[in-house]
Amino acid sequence: MPTVTSDKAEIYYEVHGEGAPVVFAHGRGGNAASWWQQVPHFAKDYRVIVFDHRSFGRSVCAHEEFDRTKFDIDLLAVLDAEGIERTAIVCQSMGGWTGLRTTVHHPARVSCLVLSNTPGGIDTPEVAACLENSQRMFAEQGVGRAAVAPDFPDRNPEGAYLYAQIGGLNVNLPADLRGRSTGPEDKIEPARLSGIDTPTLFITSENDLLFPPEMIRGLSALIPGAECVELPMAGHSPYFETPDAFNETVGAFLAKHAAA
Repeated sequence: MPTVTSDKAEIYYEVHGEGAPVVFAHGRGGNAASWWQQVPHFAKDYRVIVFDHRSFGRSVCAHEEFDRTKFDIDLLAVLDAEGIERTAIVCQSMGGWTGLRTTVHHPARVSCLVLSNTPGGIDTPEVAACLENSQRMFAEQGVGRAAVAPDFPDRNPEGAYLYAQIGGLNVNLPADLRGRSTGPEDKIEPARLSGIDTPTLFITSENDLLFPPEMIRGLSALIPGAECVELPMAGHSPYFETPDAFNETVGAFLAKHAAA
């Protein structure tokens, strides 16, 4: 599978299927393999692109080069390598920094945006408190347990095991994943969102303890015309925990906007 060079990093990516392009941007606990329940489903109708964020999975960069403010240029490097001018972006958690930064800074490249269980770098006091709480929960419970509903390991022990194993493949991560991306350039002020005209869907889920539904609904109100859907049962990772509901919700949104 191909890689592309982007600002002192080698970004691994894959392309599957044909049709309007759709990028899937994974979260803190995953990599391109996280989308194993989405790629076969959406590749029937779309040109699906998955990738490993810098330092995750098979993407390589020095620890000092890990920086969330480079996520959008990494994605653009992949799109340029594939000759893709405009794409839909589906983001999970940390991947929201990729999708929303790309939408804000390079709006012509984005046909529509799905922000699943993520504030996407929006800077509010409530978001800051949730980010601190998520760091604590990751440290205490491990990403594999904190990022799913509390009862998911009991309901689906095989899935919980697989989730942890996929995350365990991220062997080259820096100790502090915040890296150098702690300054104002890493954040998106709410006032910047009022000018977004990209069709946007926020997804939240009933048992997300990291970014609760009420917070996500509040953030969705900051983007003109944005939709917000709450999925039942799942915790922070509905794409993994309840893939049928996630795929149906995302699929209905892409059918309206991905080819625009």
